[in-house]
Amino acid sequence: ETMASNNSTQTDMVLFKDGYDIPLYGLDNGMFYYIHVTDIVCLTMSLTCALATIISSFWSHPDDGFYTGWTKGERLAVYMSICDLLLNISLLMNHLHILITKTHTRPKELCVFFGFIMTEFVLAQLLMVNVVAINIFSTTFFSTKYSFGKFDRGILLWTFGVPCIGALIAAMLDQFGPAEIACFFDPINGRVASLVLITIPLTAIMGVNVLLYILTFIKIRIDIRAVRKSLGNMGSTTERHIKAGRKMSMFVVAFFIQWFSFGLIGVWFMIADDVADIPKVLKHVVGIFTNLGGVLNLIIYLAVFRKTRPNMAASMNSQNTHMVSYNNKNRPTRFVQRNEEFEFN
Repeated sequence: ETMASNNSTQTDMVLFKDGYDIPLYGLDNGMFYYIHVTDIVCLTMSLTCALATIISSFWSHPDDGFYTGWTKGERLAVYMSICDLLLNISLLMNHLHILITKTHTRPKELCVFFGFIMTEFVLAQLLMVNVVAINIFSTTFFSTKYSFGKFDRGILLWTFGVPCIGALIAAMLDQFGPAEIACFFDPINGRVASLVLITIPLTAIMGVNVLLYILTFIKIRIDIRAVRKSLGNMGSTTERHIKAGRKMSMFVVAFFIQWFSFGLIGVWFMIADDVADIPKVLKHVVGIFTNLGGVLNLIIYLAVFRKTRPNMAASMNSQNTHMVSYNNKNRPTRFVQRNEEFEFN
């Protein structure tokens, strides 16, 4: 009986032409309103927080040029919030459309548009977080300062240009469509694009980021112990390094909270013969956590960057004092410079 059921499922999958042939998830089990209302609430919260981050960032720099008076970290927080803002708006429209019509998103072109936006800004955030990890790692280990280019064009072309090209190719190859709950990669025709553009980059970047942040944190702790041993307690400078390491680790935590379930469901989707085989609980978890990116970014902004600028003058004076102390004892100043870059100044 089980073998017959499996054969029947595989036969049905073969007969499916695209995602429109798969029933809209939630209508048959009473979870329809729970799923979409929950997602809409999470997206509204995320959108509000993303707006708050952007407004607060510019409000705290009334007289500073964006590319001349802001630190790299402050600009990155704005870029991440813009990604969340546009992604939230698109997903919110998609869920509202499905909630009202109780059918898959039509016309097909509208569903393709939603899938394109989803791919663009999900992949952009993944690449941007990876750039942050690489930048901190290279600065900590090699004292190398990387420039994002004039007007940050380097990181912007990389994080927004590459996903745009990938999403355009996927759209031309008809890889987007309704994916049970919302528009993304078509569960029948879009498996290859989902693997190449989302599943592989997401899992690879997660692994790389964890490794880089662990190595960075270990290196900073080793440097702090070495300096304490040779110079004694450095007071505010030492504490600043410890706090910097803890604050930057929040990027990794937030990254995993938002995307761990998304990566898991992507791997499961490639292995499962039927999209219906993916556990229901996992589908609900994905809808909640991936839609809270704006909330997580606001928390990071308030914890890491919000209080940095008012104390900048005092921080610079403290750094200058320690530089003089280093020079008087013929010690290198690389450690202090490394701290400045680690804070994304």
